[in-house]
Amino acid sequence: MDFLNKVVVITGASSGIGAATAELFSKQSASLVLVGRNETSLRDVAAKCETAKGIKPLIVKAELSNDDDVKNIVAQTIERFGRIDVLVNNAGFGCEAGIRDGIEPYDRIMATNMRAVYLLTSLATPHLVKSKGNIVNVSSVAAFRVIKDLDFLPYCISKAALDQFTKCVAVELAKDGVRVNSVNPGATRTKFVQAAGYTKEQSDELYKIRDKKMPLGKVVESEEVADLIVFLASNRARSITGAIHVIDNGEILV
Repeated sequence: MDFLNKVVVITGASSGIGAATAELFSKQSASLVLVGRNETSLRDVAAKCETAKGIKPLIVKAELSNDDDVKNIVAQTIERFGRIDVLVNNAGFGCEAGIRDGIEPYDRIMATNMRAVYLLTSLATPHLVKSKGNIVNVSSVAAFRVIKDLDFLPYCISKAALDQFTKCVAVELAKDGVRVNSVNPGATRTKFVQAAGYTKEQSDELYKIRDKKMPLGKVVESEEVADLIVFLASNRARSITGAIHVIDNGEILV
């Protein structure tokens, strides 16, 4: 796989799946646009990416729930590179909340996990049509599987919506030669659980429990998800669109 002269935009690139995906794309000679809220972490990721092929990534600090920040992502990308070939909608978060917790958690999660994806994809579409590019959305098995040990209702809803978004946009853009796919990880060893409000100790304990529950005896690693994302963005996946790709060590089977 070779992404030389291809421009890849990755949201949530400062850690976890986004950072691993950025590093893998950099090894394939991609020109990267790294988007996130933590500029220090973005710079660390960018430095690692630059060592691969000597191509300096563009860093865009953005709060995706802010429309102006989302618009700025595309504006800076086009100003710097003049094109977009791949959009990886990876940024997202969850928080422990159920139906008794009111509408605020729902609004907050949907603003980032779904509304921002819709807006950024809409703004990037004209450029993706020109390049015959593609989109990879990072969803979750929570889109179609209830998380039984945590109240994550708004998060589950946001990912179910994202999967339907993937399918609908895939149909709409197919005539333009633009592919759209989804990657749906199961439990993945990232800072996601801590970002949702758990301590590192609680997070580590949760992963130990999840390891034992998985048919393959382990949770997913960020690098494994990155492998799938880069494959789907490559020409090797040229006949794949509108597809939901589960990577979960068999989690949805039990």
